[in-house]
Amino acid sequence: MIRKAHEKDIDSILLLTKACAKAMIANHIYQWNSRYPNKFAFQNDINRKELYVLEINGKVNGTIVISTYMDAEYESIKWITSNQNNIYIHRLAVHPKYQGNGYAQQLMSYAEQFAIENNYTSIRLDTFSQNKRNQKFYELRGYKRLGDIHFPKQSEFPFHCYELIL
Repeated sequence: MIRKAHEKDIDSILLLTKACAKAMIANHIYQWNSRYPNKFAFQNDINRKELYVLEINGKVNGTIVISTYMDAEYESIKWITSNQNNIYIHRLAVHPKYQGNGYAQQLMSYAEQFAIENNYTSIRLDTFSQNKRNQKFYELRGYKRLGDIHFPKQSEFPFHCYELIL
């Protein structure tokens, strides 16, 4: 079940994202670290009513942010559509023990359906340039790679930006 997150979910979400970070680091993917994602980011997502969770057997084991806010880092990208009616996906995560079962697909399908039902023009997101699995995941869903941005506090490597026109 996918639902909006509540403040009481933050501790579970942090455990989930820490498990994801540990699994990525074990695979030499230094996308997330001890500074990101953090409690402040998830609290902000909840305050903006943009954080969703996936419950598996009554426990939070997946998360996604569906936002209308464009981060300043995205301003340098030459997007396909105008910067007026878009949504942005952030912090998509599924606990490592549940990965490979289609849960990330469910979360993205949920976000895409949300965008369609609310008449958004496109969906935008970024993914780490060293995370080939994520790049393939988005490209197979029809997202087009448009350019790179940097988050210096997160990594020395760039993040690829993608857009899907609805």
